[in-house]
Amino acid sequence: MADAELHDPLLLQLREERLLSAQQAEDITDEHERTGKSVRQLLADLGVLTEEQLLGVIARMLGTRVVRLRDLDIQMPTIQSVPVSVVRMYSMVPVETGPNAVTLATSELPSTEVMDELQFVLTRDVSFVVAPEEDIKNQITRHYGEESESVTEMLSALESDLESAGDTIDIKSADDITQITQAANATPVVRFVNLVLYQAVQNRASDIHFEPFENEFKIRYRVDGALYEMAPPPKHLALPVTSRIKVMSGLNIAERRLPQDGRIQLPVAGRVIDFRVSTLPTQFGESVVLRVLDRSVVSLELENLGMPDDVFQFFCEDIDKPNGIIIVTGPTGSGKTTTLYSALRRLNSIEYKLLTAEEPVEYDIEGLVQVPVNDAIGATFGRCLRAFLRQDPDIIMIGEIRDLETAEIAIQASLTGHLVFSTLHTNDASGAVTRLIDMNVEPFLIASTLEAVLGQRLVRAICSKCRTSFTPEQSIIEQLGLNAESVGGRNFYFGAGCSTCNQTGYKGRRGIYEYLRIKDPIRELIDQRKPTLVIRDRAIELGMRTLRDDGIRCILDGYTTVEEVLKYT
Repeated sequence: MADAELHDPLLLQLREERLLSAQQAEDITDEHERTGKSVRQLLADLGVLTEEQLLGVIARMLGTRVVRLRDLDIQMPTIQSVPVSVVRMYSMVPVETGPNAVTLATSELPSTEVMDELQFVLTRDVSFVVAPEEDIKNQITRHYGEESESVTEMLSALESDLESAGDTIDIKSADDITQITQAANATPVVRFVNLVLYQAVQNRASDIHFEPFENEFKIRYRVDGALYEMAPPPKHLALPVTSRIKVMSGLNIAERRLPQDGRIQLPVAGRVIDFRVSTLPTQFGESVVLRVLDRSVVSLELENLGMPDDVFQFFCEDIDKPNGIIIVTGPTGSGKTTTLYSALRRLNSIEYKLLTAEEPVEYDIEGLVQVPVNDAIGATFGRCLRAFLRQDPDIIMIGEIRDLETAEIAIQASLTGHLVFSTLHTNDASGAVTRLIDMNVEPFLIASTLEAVLGQRLVRAICSKCRTSFTPEQSIIEQLGLNAESVGGRNFYFGAGCSTCNQTGYKGRRGIYEYLRIKDPIRELIDQRKPTLVIRDRAIELGMRTLRDDGIRCILDGYTTVEEVLKYT
């Protein structure tokens, strides 16, 4: 890779100073795009530079010096001059303050956007010194408390700022765009929104909901599939906060009668996070939902999805076939897209042309030609897929088969030698066949092109820190359709609740799977238009394990609880 193709300023500087070879720079760039890990983290993992060397390079780029924080006498007024929300959001510590200036210690190279935003949020000139990452973390804990410090406490620190900016953010007329823009850009509002986004990323939330009601303004996070409400902000913040999000995502703040979609890319606690934004007009203002796309949390490696060994082996065999249709099925939020991306990542090599039609594109992956579907301008799945077939692809991914037109083009692509991936919303793998027949797809076409259907769910995983064993009662064993012999005296587990999992007993999620391979006996049943139950029973006879069976495997292996498996299967 030529230096001209390197976009990261730190990598460019390291190449210029001959501290990194061209191959190492290329490897780090590829890994950064693949995993979402920061360049700084990847340099540390690679071990080509000592931390001292790296900090020296960052200091030279910033025109500053490297310091040891523990040797500095940082005064309390300096610590209090920067809000805790800003310190945690940017992973920086104030070390010196002047009348209209502040010096921050950083272990990263801040981008120009971050520098501008810090100047705006802190309303003073900002300069930097460079310090080891561990020193900065220790100083944050020492001066600002443990990470578990609640948003409520941070909110109370913001309240006085919100009150003092009362006139600025108290919008008199909801039609006064100048006033709304002014309120959206008020320093306390900017800090508040950043705080909410920071907390969501730290809690590994998948979605953030901003919901205006008649007498209150709610903010909720979805963590591991369950919604949790944070301390509600004052009702009058609803319009400034939603407007701030619209400003950040490049949406029209004057348009509040139509739904809008946008995107925010933001550095949060040392890593770049994508937020997908959706607004919806309601009776009391706009409801805004942000989907949090954190590449460093989501692993797009098939090996890391937690599939049983046999399902993983069969799936890998089927995605290596030259043509056919492979469908992943399950409800919204069951990880279908992650599974498909992982399959595409595995197949992504120089000899294959991969095209995807998605609504919207969730993760940008190097080597894939990704097309966003937009019905509003006529870029429908059907139209995109017809164009795809003229683009000489080898592998096609369709975000969702939702109508006869899309299904027919997928089948046509498969019959002309392409491998097609897609998703369907059905309760189980065998239900996908019936759904396609309900769309008026000819059964013989389904039987001749469909190779496999992967049904999946996400169940919450027991927190490893507070996992507690118990001996199940006979009624629980019977509820799962088991007997004492099949349990074999093994303990079951649950999460007692601790600070690590916010007293929920769960931390993270795990997939459970059922895999329907379309063999000749199944093809005959499809040709005969047999119902879902008949196909399902025949598949079980041929060796398919159901979602419930795989859930029981996860219970017996101590990964999840009985309640989770009964809830989702």
